[in-house]
Amino acid sequence: MIIGVPKEIKVHEYRVALLPFGAEALIQAGHTVLVEKEAGAEAGIADEDYARFGAEIVDTPEEIFARCDMILKVKEPQPGEIKMLRAGQIVFTYFHFAADRTLTESVRDSNCIAMAYETLTDRKGTLPLLTPMSEIAGRMSVQQGAIFLEKAHGGRGVLLGGIPGVQPARVLVLGGGVVGTNAAKMAAGQGAQVTVFDKDFDRMRYLNDILPANVVTIYSTRQAILGRLPQADLVIGAVLLPGAKAPHLVRREDLKLMNPGAVIVDVAIDQG
Repeated sequence: MIIGVPKEIKVHEYRVALLPFGAEALIQAGHTVLVEKEAGAEAGIADEDYARFGAEIVDTPEEIFARCDMILKVKEPQPGEIKMLRAGQIVFTYFHFAADRTLTESVRDSNCIAMAYETLTDRKGTLPLLTPMSEIAGRMSVQQGAIFLEKAHGGRGVLLGGIPGVQPARVLVLGGGVVGTNAAKMAAGQGAQVTVFDKDFDRMRYLNDILPANVVTIYSTRQAILGRLPQADLVIGAVLLPGAKAPHLVRREDLKLMNPGAVIVDVAIDQG
């Protein structure tokens, strides 16, 4: 099989779908690997790192899509890439179809074989390809939230952990899965007062056991969320319904309940 790795073109996407050792493993298994020129540059990987293991470096994405039986990407195909898809071609990437009808219909009409990383499960029923990205996203949600809480970035001028004599920030985490757990760990570690909303009592019992005392769990209802929004400094959306559109737990009209300069980081937005 000929396997291709195009350079990611979505704005602010710096990852690459295959590392050099992965190319080596595929080549040793008898496959041919094509890598677009500078596909790994933003991730600190030079073309020579791929070529050293036998990958062929090609100049254009057109050649990748034309020659390859399988395409490995990170983000969903962009409009120009969708035009290059063909029937029977296998495409592995994060698609997040539930959030984008146009993308879904365009990929369907191409008759390619679309394999969405975010829906692939293992024997335990977990999502092994989505989990590491969710761990990163959960931790970065707090990191970015803290930045935008600074007055210079339009925030309330609140320090997550507070200082002696000043209470710490109040952080609401909507969803206690992988994203929410990592967000709660980061926020709690910086000293914030953290509330995690979820509907799974077993999950909430687990979170109560592993998270520090400055984290509380609350059964998620609309009334419970609305009751906490007026005090929230940072709200993190972390709800995942695998393969489905994420629910809107905080509605547009609810925003008037929040303080000016409060911050929302919606990690669930790429799923709806």
